[in-house]
Amino acid sequence: PEMSMTPREIVWRAVHRERPPRLPVSAGSLGVEDRYGVPIHSLFQEEDGNRRVDEWGCVWEHTDVPGMGQVKVHPLEDVSKLGAYRFPDYTDDRRYTDVQAALEQANREEKYVIAGIFLVLFERMHMLHGFENTLVDLYQDRPAMEALADGIVDTHVTLVREMARRFPGKIDGWTMTDDWGTQQSAFVSFDLWMDFFFPRYSRIFDAMHAAGCDVWVHSCGKVNEIIEGYIRAGADIVNLCQPRALGIEEIGRRYRGRISFESVADIQMTLPTGDRGLIAADIEALMTHWASPEGGFYFSDYGQGAAIGVNDESIKEFEYDEFSRWSERLYGEPLPPRRNTH
Repeated sequence: PEMSMTPREIVWRAVHRERPPRLPVSAGSLGVEDRYGVPIHSLFQEEDGNRRVDEWGCVWEHTDVPGMGQVKVHPLEDVSKLGAYRFPDYTDDRRYTDVQAALEQANREEKYVIAGIFLVLFERMHMLHGFENTLVDLYQDRPAMEALADGIVDTHVTLVREMARRFPGKIDGWTMTDDWGTQQSAFVSFDLWMDFFFPRYSRIFDAMHAAGCDVWVHSCGKVNEIIEGYIRAGADIVNLCQPRALGIEEIGRRYRGRISFESVADIQMTLPTGDRGLIAADIEALMTHWASPEGGFYFSDYGQGAAIGVNDESIKEFEYDEFSRWSERLYGEPLPPRRNTH
């Protein structure tokens, strides 16, 4: 009998649209996960009660909604201090002490190995300098914003290269976050994005590709144009949790076959309603317009149920089973058996 394909191969084939035997999936709450994340340590974090300081010097405070909180103190609010600012050092050995053990475990489970960067560029810029300041200074103090952005890019390129040097050929993909939009539009014009951000994303993505890794980007909001920028910069797969805000048909028409998608029933308009008909309709639209028989789609459950108002686990079970039916229909095999949550 034919050897069944490993989770690692299934993910790779889906990302590269080379006919996976089933949909790849991340649904940790249901006990199914095709990827394995490796831990890269922060060297510095202070926490006291409600406040924590990250290693970039950003001070985070918790909000009323469970989640990661918000930055309340921006260490480079005054960008003239950039000359004295110290970016995190990714050549430090202490960051990588637990990577090898994670790689061995991922290897035993035959999973797709992913490393992550939190706040890869634009979000880190405005965490350091402040959101309004950053948008204004992209126009009013372009040289300072270029220096800030390049410092962040250099830091993250160093991280990618250090991982490649220390663990050559062992990392399959890099995932990263940068939210680019509101419900209405992107924060900046596409022209400005291409002029300022495109070359900098390209540098980061090129370093990842040079290390043999796939590039996974995440963006919330209505980022219809920015996906084009990501594609030109070399991203392989884009994580979009609000497909209804984007327009499922429009995104499929413009981008299917040019980039792969990681998504889920809409976390804002659909999942919180608990309406199974709406959830099934979202999944049908995604599998019709974003997925293809070649692949190009990754089903990724949104982890923070409470944050989006989904407290009924049977909703996630229903969603999983719907994706499983579509997996069998499009690719031949259903999703792996899930864990019951009640």
